[in-house]
Amino acid sequence: MNKFITSIAIMFSFFSVNAQKTMPLYSGAIPNAIPCQVKETSSTNNGILIIGGVTQPTLTAYLPPKNKRNGTAVLVIPGGGYWIVAAGHEGEDIAKAFNEAGVTAFVLKYRIPNDACMTDKMFVPLMDAQQALFTIRQNAAEYGIDTTKVGVIGFSAGGHLAATLSTHFDRPVRSELAGANLRPNFSVLVYPVISFNPAIAHMGSRENLIGKNADEKWVHYFSNEEQVTAQTPPAFFVHASDDDAVNPANSIAYYTKLQQLKIPAELHIYQHGGHGFGLNNKTTQDKWFESCLNWLRANHWL
Repeated sequence: MNKFITSIAIMFSFFSVNAQKTMPLYSGAIPNAIPCQVKETSSTNNGILIIGGVTQPTLTAYLPPKNKRNGTAVLVIPGGGYWIVAAGHEGEDIAKAFNEAGVTAFVLKYRIPNDACMTDKMFVPLMDAQQALFTIRQNAAEYGIDTTKVGVIGFSAGGHLAATLSTHFDRPVRSELAGANLRPNFSVLVYPVISFNPAIAHMGSRENLIGKNADEKWVHYFSNEEQVTAQTPPAFFVHASDDDAVNPANSIAYYTKLQQLKIPAELHIYQHGGHGFGLNNKTTQDKWFESCLNWLRANHWL
């Protein structure tokens, strides 16, 4: 374990000279990886950066100026239905917005579930997210990060992964992280996939992660509204009533469970906006990101 931690620290030191540097998520062999012929692709569709075929996970650090850093950090998880990673408007743009507020941000490019390229594919995205959160906290001193102010933000299927990270933090996928603090201090869930219950699920995300004929135990395991406990971190939600991709009932279900357990939560559901609007819901003058920052301030994370 000590050797593992040291190698992570060395890796971070190497990439910390400048802001916006991309580093391998794992310092050695990628766990659960199988040699395969899948190649990573990158393209732009209607101005949206799309990365597909991800088998080499990375973490990209976005650092605000030292005199502006406030000790808060956030892990940014883009969406993409567990079949691509929307790394621009739900990744880099979000990180830069947090930098403007003095928050250190880390964008995760997580592996796309693929039986040909990995074992136990349904656990691989969570494995990558847990590793990313561990890495951020392990190198907190170098980046001026307060380890009690490390949160996660996720969009769409990335919101599902952020919610899974927030509800499964006591179940490390890798034994190497046993005993590590894998609990985000807060979560921000933007038009998130939460449930795999077919009544409200985004079935594409569900099938890409756990398969079309998944055992019911995995449907429940990855239905995060069913996994909320008194230890689940507080959450801020953003959704639109007319989201025809991910039913807003997803956010409502998770929010309701938090409320039942008296866990701080704030829910914003816009009348319009559809799905995938990133920072800018063009149907309203309201700016959800400003509301998010206000929520972070009110809870003393910012």
